[in-house]
Amino acid sequence: MSLLRPHLRRPAVERLCWMTLLIGVFAKAFGAAPYEAPAAQVPPCQIDGLVFARLQALNLTPASPCSDAVFVRRVYLDVIGTLPTAAEAQRFLLDRNPEKRRQLIDRLLARDEFADYLALKWGDLLRIKAEFPINLWPNAAQAYHHWVYEALRKNQPCDQFARDLLTASGSNFAVPPVNFYRAMQNRTPSAIAQTVALTFLGQRAEHWPSNQLANLAVFFANVGYKPTAEWKEEIVFFNPSSTNADALNSSPRFATLPDGSTTSLSPDTDPRVVFADWIVKDPQFARNIVNRAWSWLLGHGIVHEPDDFRADNPPSNPQLLACLQTEFVASGHDFKRLYRLILNSRTYQCASRAQTNSSEAARNFAFYPLRRLDAEVLIDAIDQITGATEKYSSAIPEPYTFIPDNLRSIALPDGSITSSFLEMFGRPPRDTGMESERNNHITAAQKLWLLNSSLMQRKIEQSRMIQFQTSSNRAPAEVATGMYLGILSRFPTAAEVKTARDYFDSGIGKRQAAVDLAWALMNSAEFLYRH
Repeated sequence: MSLLRPHLRRPAVERLCWMTLLIGVFAKAFGAAPYEAPAAQVPPCQIDGLVFARLQALNLTPASPCSDAVFVRRVYLDVIGTLPTAAEAQRFLLDRNPEKRRQLIDRLLARDEFADYLALKWGDLLRIKAEFPINLWPNAAQAYHHWVYEALRKNQPCDQFARDLLTASGSNFAVPPVNFYRAMQNRTPSAIAQTVALTFLGQRAEHWPSNQLANLAVFFANVGYKPTAEWKEEIVFFNPSSTNADALNSSPRFATLPDGSTTSLSPDTDPRVVFADWIVKDPQFARNIVNRAWSWLLGHGIVHEPDDFRADNPPSNPQLLACLQTEFVASGHDFKRLYRLILNSRTYQCASRAQTNSSEAARNFAFYPLRRLDAEVLIDAIDQITGATEKYSSAIPEPYTFIPDNLRSIALPDGSITSSFLEMFGRPPRDTGMESERNNHITAAQKLWLLNSSLMQRKIEQSRMIQFQTSSNRAPAEVATGMYLGILSRFPTAAEVKTARDYFDSGIGKRQAAVDLAWALMNSAEFLYRH
């Protein structure tokens, strides 16, 4: 009997047992895999000085630097949400240029997939979703997503990005940023204020004192909505005669900003403009952006959750947060420069194996945390390896929801466009704009799908990788090397090569052995998790 023959004629339980056994064999070899580099790969920067000083004060030891094999996979996944191809991984691993990590970071930040993946993250925060309860409608959702994508691709400064969203007026089809005021479950001034505070300040205003929330709501009391003769078109505009506004006939009105300062509002001036002028200069705006970026790259905010800034939830490293805020503002709110700063740090490039097993080590970034891949990233990785495509659906049967077969999940423009895989693996519903909507915890149902589903079987058995690796007289060691590079982005260890060779030589057949090897590797923690 072979170690694994995942044919449907076998009972599911038996296939599952043999799969688990083979994964266990590779897991033992994986423990010896080159996670860590023998020496520091990059010089320490200002970020590292602040992080390591904090660790020293807590008597914690930072993890060793990660190896090139770990780094290449990590930075591809974190920056562009995409696995490196086997050729890309091999080229990086064989490169002897001491500047290759920095150069790779620059190349990835210049790729269009960076904007795709970042637009996915901002789409979660901005609730870009056509159907209930957001109800943007498909063509408005897609116009909104395209606007966000283009702003990120062109590296529009974050202060201008926020200003455009906060002050936009016009048609939801022709002026995409106005959908910010439509993509919320409640359009009262108070509810708009809560959405603004969550998105741009990282604060949950529903927990503020009622008078503070009411003060912020004043700036959105004149947001008006009206339909047109065009189906599902809606105009967002400054409505000075809004019944939601207080004391409209007095001139000037006075309003209180979240920092406690006051400003005057004239009846003919859109209060949103006044607020936008203030917020992009407020330190909390920059703190919110840099904390979110840090959380996206390091898996844990300096303030955690990243959208829960409050007095009784202080930053784990106040000096680090202040440093990033200062650098971000000095750069002109340049998001790519912020990412580049973090990615080039030794803190980001630490290995994922902690030297100290404590919650303080995790809170203070002593190591890179293990995190399961996002649902969209995971299915894209599976499809990249196998050459398969996904079938998506939408609850709104409009022609705007047609999705080409070759569109990747990270580039989906509308949160209503989904698949059974995305739903099972924790894609956020985009109902609230909170980071916690995304669920990246592995579940029993997910494990069973990866181990035992007929769809996963078809993807692997029809894989272009399998066809390529088994279409010539490649030796088992060469086949294993190609598959490790394509799936795990690294060369196999000597022990892993021996295990693969022994399995290929067991009489199971070259193609079936390759299928089994691919299935085992794609069910390993090394594949399923960022590390």
